Amino acid sequence: MNVYLDYQAAKPVDQRVIEAMLPYYFDHFGNPSSLHKEGDKAEEILEKCRENLARFIGGEKEEIIFTSGATEANNLALIGYAMRNKDKGNHLIISEIEHISIHNIAKYLQKCGFEVSKIPVDQYGRVNIDKLVNRITEKTILISIGYASDEIGTLQEISEIGKIAREKNIAFHSDAVAAEGLVTIDVQKDHIDLLSLSSNDIYGPKGVGVLYVKKRVKINPLIIGGGQEKGLRSGTENIPGVVGMSTAAEIIAKEMGEEVKRFTDYRDRLLKNIPEIIPKCHVNGHLKKRLPNNAHFRFAGIEGESLLLSLNDKGIAVSTGSACSSKTLEPSHTLISLGLLHEEAHGSLELTCGRFNKERDIDEVIEVLPGIVHKLRELSPIYRE
Repeated sequence: MNVYLDYQAAKPVDQRVIEAMLPYYFDHFGNPSSLHKEGDKAEEILEKCRENLARFIGGEKEEIIFTSGATEANNLALIGYAMRNKDKGNHLIISEIEHISIHNIAKYLQKCGFEVSKIPVDQYGRVNIDKLVNRITEKTILISIGYASDEIGTLQEISEIGKIAREKNIAFHSDAVAAEGLVTIDVQKDHIDLLSLSSNDIYGPKGVGVLYVKKRVKINPLIIGGGQEKGLRSGTENIPGVVGMSTAAEIIAKEMGEEVKRFTDYRDRLLKNIPEIIPKCHVNGHLKKRLPNNAHFRFAGIEGESLLLSLNDKGIAVSTGSACSSKTLEPSHTLISLGLLHEEAHGSLELTCGRFNKERDIDEVIEVLPGIVHKLRELSPIYRE
């Protein structure tokens, strides 16, 4: 693959991260629960990593729970909190454009007797704050709003939502996977009680994640066993993976300023040039309040899947708002929530840049994409000039 612009889907592991992990596969392979020297070493590095990741989001070491990834963290946050606090109420609030894992967890909780309200968003994907406030009832115990859309890149007013939740004595959870490493996250300033993170989204290994749980917040465990992670996530900790995630966080904390500036330049070039040179092309998401590495478009008269496959033939890896490339035939629920028609949603394309992109990658996309769109429109039975 010549050009990779699908960093939201998966990121390569930084070589520096791999080097940091290797000793914990061979030389320091102890179990943190073991009562001997090797166990002590493992526990020491585990707690050091916990402290590093707490610092990364402005929390405290005791508030970090290691998981197998962000999906497990989301499950532990929503199901764990709902089940522990169901005597206080049975109502949860999410947005219409949450990650599919949040939507499916919400469906599960509804089967368990909980009520779930979905807050609509505006044409840019921003949560309607007034409608969120109006959905709050005496039975509302949890609000879960993603820090940013993993698809269209729109950033939410997280601090404002967190403040509302705090004033109403409602727990506030945010899935921050799309935003971590791209914006500064501070769980204290943002009034966040529960926060989900993924290792791979900061160039760490897959299969590792974190759930931040504020000290005063009580949740039930989902995995029962030996009582690791304060009894909230039993199972021997993945020390190499935890070291990888911690190292990735340290690296990105130091380099984020330079990276964000570079990504923003790439993003803005795409957002400016592509609509100028391709007719009937529109930007999805907020033009300014969006992730620095995300450019998301829709093209009239063609399918996103056709765009993806045509670009793939040219050695360019991207993603699409069309669910034709996923396990469902339905269009993206995020794009439909923006008020787009199904045919508009199916004609979308997502470009996300990352650490190892160069300016020439952006040049190549800008050069190649117009010809592909023109050719597909010539073949399209529904496109009209």
